[in-house]
Amino acid sequence: MPGQVAIVHGWSDTSKSFHDLGDFLVANGYDTKQIWLTDYVSIDDDVRIEDVAKRMHAVLQGAVAAGQLTVPFDMIVHSTGGLVAREWISRHFPNGIDSPVKRLVMLAPANFGSRLASLGKSMLGRVIKGWNNWFQSGTEMLAALELASSYQWDLARRDLLDPIGNGSGPYGHNKVWPFVIVGSRGYSSGLRAVVNEGGSDGTVRAAAANLNAIGLTIDFSVNPANPSVTPWRRRTDVQFPFAILPDRDHSTIHQPGSPSGATDEISGQLGKLILDALRCDTAAGYSTLAAAWDRISEATSQLSLDSNSLTQAFQGTQPNIEVLHQYMQVVVFMRDDQGQPVDDYFLEFFSPEQAGNDDAVYFHRKVLDDVHVNGQSASRRCFFVDRTDLMGGFYPLIADPVKRQVAVSLSAAEIGPNIRYFDSSRTGAKGYLIIHREADDRRTALGPACLWRNTTHLAEIVIPRQPINKVFALS
Repeated sequence: MPGQVAIVHGWSDTSKSFHDLGDFLVANGYDTKQIWLTDYVSIDDDVRIEDVAKRMHAVLQGAVAAGQLTVPFDMIVHSTGGLVAREWISRHFPNGIDSPVKRLVMLAPANFGSRLASLGKSMLGRVIKGWNNWFQSGTEMLAALELASSYQWDLARRDLLDPIGNGSGPYGHNKVWPFVIVGSRGYSSGLRAVVNEGGSDGTVRAAAANLNAIGLTIDFSVNPANPSVTPWRRRTDVQFPFAILPDRDHSTIHQPGSPSGATDEISGQLGKLILDALRCDTAAGYSTLAAAWDRISEATSQLSLDSNSLTQAFQGTQPNIEVLHQYMQVVVFMRDDQGQPVDDYFLEFFSPEQAGNDDAVYFHRKVLDDVHVNGQSASRRCFFVDRTDLMGGFYPLIADPVKRQVAVSLSAAEIGPNIRYFDSSRTGAKGYLIIHREADDRRTALGPACLWRNTTHLAEIVIPRQPINKVFALS
């Protein structure tokens, strides 16, 4: 008999949206008494994700003590519910071994933010979402959801990545097993279609949902001409199952019983993946699912390259080809070697082979789809890179395959007449680093010049702060 399942909704939503998911579980062997639908406050301005997780801990503890919930139980989360669950697990069960949740099925989780969070904080967002709530839209929660937020960065360093290299985390074998499923089709109609972007389900980017994040520190402070690159250690040695489906948007990713406009084979994938995750009970089975789900994600991206397959896959309106592209998300935090944030800086992406010719701007025009400066800290920025256009458009412009690589140069504005960055003897000093090579694109291990597809990369960049000579003199 299957175990109990608790379902956690996202921002501005309620449990009422998940009756379809509950009915699907019942149809597949679950008793209605095994399914718990949770509700929490998400659009009041004073409530933070940490507050919800703290209250959730007390409620679940009470339910376990009363015999209503039997440990272990499973959890299905949607959108912001993914951050709530991760906050709860990382705070109260940081080693994962004593967690009451065994399987954490994440449907379009906003693990590394949503582009719509900024809109939600705006006046338009307050009118649309807060018209019946005193024009509150949940500013604290939206601040955490904004791309490149310090909250996402800190949470990832607690439960996923360890820059120091000696910590463990709550996920893995004999701990909590996360599973991530996300759509790659934007909203099909109405006003919501305006916010669609490539590599997204209309609200959450596939790369931002993926829990298999990468972290690294790039340090220019010792040798600006040859910066050191130090990968952060992952807190687990397992690959989390991650699947991108071509037929689901953010509102249909939690409706496995609803038709999606695709063929039956594709439309039925969502329900099968959810059940496969809930039925997974061995370490070997978990690893097998990770490999199988990766093939599903690759098959989704291939639809954008084959118009005949795309036509055969959908019975109705086909998704936009760019929506099915693979993307890479890079979240940058820039600071100086004294630990202070650097707010005024510029990153330029280019190939050293193209310097000085017209192709030098191709990356910024065609490959770099979006740059978001975090509203609370300009030192934190999110870069959204179209990997499909990188591999199929940018690199073919370079005749020699050996020289197909992307570099990033960075420069920071001087603070004042006495303090500069990089070089105290001249203004406009900068450093640069190779960040991707075509030949390294399919590497299975993290290297200093390899960005991964469908993945968020957290990059801490350290630059030297240099006082000019007159700041201190001995005479």
